[in-house]
Amino acid sequence: MTDSENAPDILPGLSASATRINTKKLEGVPWDHSGEHPGSPLFWSIISRALNIAWSYILRNIEADPPPEVEGGVVSTSTHINGLVDPLALINTQERRIITIGRHDLMTMPVIGWITRRMGSQPVIRKAELSRGVGDSDFAKRINQRSLLTMSHCVASGHAAIVMPEGKSHQDSKLHALRTGPLRFTLNAACIAHQKGLPAPVIQPVGLHFRCHHWFRTDVYVEFSDPIRIPLLPDEDHRKRLINGEWVEPPAEEVIPLRDRLYDELSILTPDAPDWETYRAWHLLGHLRANSSGTPLRTLKEEVLAARFVRERLRPSVGDSELVVDAREAAEILYSNDLDARALDQSGRIKAKPRWMIGVLGVLVMLLASPITIPSTGLQAFVAWYAGDRTDEGLDARTTHHMLGAGLSPLIFWPAICLAAIFLIEGVTPMSPVYLAISMVAIHISNLVFLRGYDMWTDFATASRSAKLASSDQGRRVEELVRSINPGLGALK
Repeated sequence: MTDSENAPDILPGLSASATRINTKKLEGVPWDHSGEHPGSPLFWSIISRALNIAWSYILRNIEADPPPEVEGGVVSTSTHINGLVDPLALINTQERRIITIGRHDLMTMPVIGWITRRMGSQPVIRKAELSRGVGDSDFAKRINQRSLLTMSHCVASGHAAIVMPEGKSHQDSKLHALRTGPLRFTLNAACIAHQKGLPAPVIQPVGLHFRCHHWFRTDVYVEFSDPIRIPLLPDEDHRKRLINGEWVEPPAEEVIPLRDRLYDELSILTPDAPDWETYRAWHLLGHLRANSSGTPLRTLKEEVLAARFVRERLRPSVGDSELVVDAREAAEILYSNDLDARALDQSGRIKAKPRWMIGVLGVLVMLLASPITIPSTGLQAFVAWYAGDRTDEGLDARTTHHMLGAGLSPLIFWPAICLAAIFLIEGVTPMSPVYLAISMVAIHISNLVFLRGYDMWTDFATASRSAKLASSDQGRRVEELVRSINPGLGALK
């Protein structure tokens, strides 16, 4: 039995929104079986800029590998533990226009649905809904096949698609079982591209690594592995029927091996740990190993690769070694204090120096930017924080609300606020569009300055927690564990 067949296959819980199927709006979602993108080019240019702003607001340090160059269409896939921030990461790390496929209510709910429909996103009614009696199976089959055929034609024509093949967002440190839908439409996309004489599309596995995915202003590293070539189905009649606008299911003997290969490729790019406690232990061991060699880890990318190195060295072991047991305990003490292995210096002691100056400077910077930032973006930020902490979608949806607050600000709130201010001060003048553009840029710059001050304050708070831990019994226990771990690091060479 393959690892893919052993993967967790748990149907997700349904939010209130997912239990409501709006058949009228789903019927009206734009689709296209000619290869043209079903979304609005003008709206894409606008929304992509708004998403770039959201990307810069909700994340702090962003690292991304350059995506491999390919001639044909690309189906980007990743694990899915961070709500709508996961597809945002895939959108913002490539230059192509994107088409997405996702849960039906993302195309019908207020505001978000209006945006996704104009982006050309395609809906699916999942097994999670149908197995619980939500929706009509015949209607779901028709909508799903329409969406899958749209995705196939779009990808065949050279567009980029984003797919979360687990079919849900979850909180586990291991990849869940992959749904076959993405593999079925990619196989058909390869058939359509062949019939049209276009370059063959590929599947692009992507690793999304967040320092702590549900934190505001966390760090992210986006990793690309080698693309997976999609095999061409030999049945010419199958290919012709697809060209003629008919959805035809590819044979299971082609779908399953491709699914299993994608699972194996994606697993490498995930924590692939028994639990988060073990993964944090691997990060700690990676830091200690780097510190012992005199080359401390400086970036999240370096940490991810160091933890992966530890994972592969420990993989042949049966059960947890004393090294891992001690590392788990030390890492959990740090985590329970909102710290990680960066709190340790090269000698293995907890850093105990508070950073008062950086805290004071951070407050001053936030105060400097607040006259513009608070009136223009404060309400959205408060609502995003409040809704994110109280959502029924789970912890993974917390940063989705942060992203929506940041992304909707330049689309709706800033123009309304700026136009109202311009009208009150100047009235309606030919210069109003110029004033509007200048005002929007000023708000964005002010927000970036405010967030820089927030980051300084966060650094101060982190240093204060570290200093407090260093003087506690828990801190002394961490240092004792580190001393016991260090002699065993040679086993990881």
